[in-house]
Amino acid sequence: MGDSGFTARRITRTYRQTINAPPERVFPLICPVREAEWLDGWQYAMIYSASGLVEEGAVFSTPHAGEGETVWFVTKYDLGKREIEFARFTPDSRTCVLKIGVSANADHGSFVDIAYTYTATTPAGNDFIVRFTEETFLAGVVFWEKSMNHFLKTGKKLITA
Repeated sequence: MGDSGFTARRITRTYRQTINAPPERVFPLICPVREAEWLDGWQYAMIYSASGLVEEGAVFSTPHAGEGETVWFVTKYDLGKREIEFARFTPDSRTCVLKIGVSANADHGSFVDIAYTYTATTPAGNDFIVRFTEETFLAGVVFWEKSMNHFLKTGKKLITA
């Protein structure tokens, strides 16, 4: 940011989920449209997708209380490798690169490896990064893990208490 005196913070948080279903059932659920089927509270607006689902080049947005809409870009979608990457921008705050890979595990299930890298673009973004503790991060990805497992077992959404 030039000589404004602003120094951006950056943080990466990672987690490995264990999902009780094979990768071919898990990977298609990592999609803004499909996520609404199984993740309580998920809201999105599709801006562009030729197929109507997740694909490389798709663009969508999500609301965040007290902030502008976050705009997401699908920068990588590799069905063969079961890898997806999103770039996100939250105006007046931060960027994020979210990388997700789905692989088979020994229990006929899947590992879902997740990495979020946030970079502040403003002092408000630095404040977000300070508040984005390991505990905050884990609460989100563990709820996601429980939600996907619940949906794959029951066909129903796990509702937040």
